[in-house]
Amino acid sequence: MIIMGIESSCDETSVSIVEDSRKILSNIIFSQIDIHKIYGGVVPEIASREHIKAINYVAKQALEEAGKTFNDIELIAVTKGPGLVGALLVGMSFAKGVSAALDIPIIGVNHMEGHICANYLQYKELEPPFISLVVSGGHSYLVDVKSYTDYHVIGRTRDDAAGESFDKVSRALGLGYPGGPAIQKASEKGNSEAIDFPRVMLEKDSYDFSFSGLKTAVLNYLNKEKMAGREINPFDVAASFQASVNDVLVSKSVRLAKEKQRDKFVLSGGVAANRDLRNRLTEELNELGIKVYYPEMSLCTDNAAMIASAGYYNYVKYGADTLKVNVIPNLGLEKE
Repeated sequence: MIIMGIESSCDETSVSIVEDSRKILSNIIFSQIDIHKIYGGVVPEIASREHIKAINYVAKQALEEAGKTFNDIELIAVTKGPGLVGALLVGMSFAKGVSAALDIPIIGVNHMEGHICANYLQYKELEPPFISLVVSGGHSYLVDVKSYTDYHVIGRTRDDAAGESFDKVSRALGLGYPGGPAIQKASEKGNSEAIDFPRVMLEKDSYDFSFSGLKTAVLNYLNKEKMAGREINPFDVAASFQASVNDVLVSKSVRLAKEKQRDKFVLSGGVAANRDLRNRLTEELNELGIKVYYPEMSLCTDNAAMIASAGYYNYVKYGADTLKVNVIPNLGLEKE
């Protein structure tokens, strides 16, 4: 099956052509980072307009690179949520237009499922069941993946997600946007033990996440040091903050993997690009005999290939949607 994946949930316009669920024929990504950088974050209205300007060109390039035409496409998989409503509507409208004009089946895809499925594109041998930590700009999930379409969410963010906290702390330190790469780069020059920021574990045995308190602790530290006239070392702050986030993510991930006795662990989402997180999870889980998977950098960030892969598995299990399928900006990961 030749699938066209379409992703426009935030600030990347992406169209991909994927064969079945694992073979990428093309994966074109137009990033708006340079446009939003001057604002310190994504401006929803600007993001929507940029998607409108880019999507036709990106789709044409994806088809050309794959050596395909619209007549070769057998399924259109498009992100329906979660994400920015205006941005999502651009991808959905384009997908519906192609589906209606050429009578190609369409299926709406959960963006967070897509992040998990990104690993199938890189590791042909990977199959469920496994535990997955999904960490992105707006979401943090610990999931027991029982099959290609059966996700049991065991832990989720209660306030700020990991990626969101990286962006906010990076902005406070003047390191720029996006926060993840900026914090990681700054951390390499800092001492992760210089400042004792809190590790919020919540209730005993909880697998949920909360990073708003950590973000507030960092901001309070910066204000306190400025008021006292003391010089702030941004590299030490970045390194100490990153260590605090990763301590929580790694601790809960390892505990859940042991509890569920899974022999595979999958890391996914934009924050999966963080080297310290990758290395620590790999080291601690490998000691327990658990193999760790994480996608290459281009598949960590938002892309349409992961949407095509997730769309394939959902289409096989549930069939196509109708043209009444709509965007759901606050879509959760668990199926109804």
